[in-house]
Amino acid sequence: MENRNSPEYIQTSLAAAISLGFEAGSFKEPVKLTGLNLLLTYDKGCTGKCAYCGISVSGHNAASKTGAGNGQVKDKKTFIRVRWPVYKLDDVLEALRAKQDDFKRVCISMITHGSAIKDTVFITEKIKSACKLPVSLLITPTLIKSPSVLKQFKDSGAEMTGVAIDAATEKLFEKYRGAGVRGPHCWEKYWKVLEWSVEVFGRYMAGIHLMAGLGETEREAVETIYRAHLIGAKTHLFSFYPEAGSRLEDLDRPGLYSYRKIQIARYLINEKNLDISRIVFNGRGEIVSFDYDTGSVIDEGYAFMTSGCQCSDNPLISACNRPFANERPSEVFRNYPYMPTQKDKEIIKNQVLSITR
Repeated sequence: MENRNSPEYIQTSLAAAISLGFEAGSFKEPVKLTGLNLLLTYDKGCTGKCAYCGISVSGHNAASKTGAGNGQVKDKKTFIRVRWPVYKLDDVLEALRAKQDDFKRVCISMITHGSAIKDTVFITEKIKSACKLPVSLLITPTLIKSPSVLKQFKDSGAEMTGVAIDAATEKLFEKYRGAGVRGPHCWEKYWKVLEWSVEVFGRYMAGIHLMAGLGETEREAVETIYRAHLIGAKTHLFSFYPEAGSRLEDLDRPGLYSYRKIQIARYLINEKNLDISRIVFNGRGEIVSFDYDTGSVIDEGYAFMTSGCQCSDNPLISACNRPFANERPSEVFRNYPYMPTQKDKEIIKNQVLSITR
C-alpha cells in the first residue's frame, strides 16, 4: 500500500471532509462547521499511548476492530469517535481556497512523531500562502525542547497554540498518558510548554484542552482551569466521551449537571475574570454555588458553546466549534456548536436549576 505520510498527506475530520466537498453528507440547521480541523498522519501512527485516544498505537483492541495492525493509521480508525479520512494536502488546499469564506479558522493538530515539528511548519506555511484564514496549532509538548520551536511556529504563520493537558490532575495525567500506560508524556513538561507558548504568542493566545470526566472532582477541574488562567491561557473544555477501541471505552461520561457547572466556572474565570474564591465547593469537591448571577450566564449563552480558539469578530465564540465531538446528533448538546436558542437556554436552566438564583 502507498505510504500516505505528512506533509504530503493530511487527515481531516469527517465534518471537515463533508464541508470541503470530499464526502457526502450535511448538517441539520443551525449546525455548521466553522473550524477546519487537520491532523498530521504517518503510517507508523502516534507514539503516544493515551488511554482515551482512538489513534493511540496501544488501543487495547483497536487493531482488531479496524484492521489497523502494527500501529498503522487507517481511514477506519477513529479519533473523537469519527473517521479522519486522509487526503493529499494539495487537494485540501485547493478545496479550501474555494470554500475559505465558509470557515473562520484552520487548526493543525500534531501527533507524537519525530517529523511532526518540521511538517507542522511546512503545512502552516502552505495554508497561509493559500488562504487568509488564521491558523491555530494543537502542539505536542513532548517534542518541544525549547521556546525556539514555538518561535518557528509563529514565524511560519501560526497565530495561536493549544496544549492538550486533558487530565485535570498530575495523578490522572500519569495514569492515562504517562507511566500508567508506558507513555512518553510528562505533566510538568506540558505546563512548561504552555508557559513558553504564552511567552511567544502572548497572553490568551494560547489555551489548554481539558477533558471533564476522567475521574477528577469538580474542584480539581476548576483548579486546573484557574491555573491556566493565571498563566495567561484559556481553557477549551471537553466532556469525556468513550472512544471505541481505546483503553477507556467502557468509562462513563460525566453527569450533565456536573459538566454544566464546570462550563459555568470556566466561562466565569476565563471571560469574567472571576476569582476561584468566589466558587463554593463542598467536602466532596462538588460545586455548590457561585458568587455570581448564574441566571445572567444562562441568558448570555456563551458558557455552553464549544470553547476554543476564538473567532476574529467575536472573542466569546469559538471558531473551532467541533460539532458532535461530545455527543451524538440525537443527544442533548453538551457543547453547543452555535449560540443556544431561547428554547435551548430554557433547557439549560432546568439542567442547572439548583445553582441558579
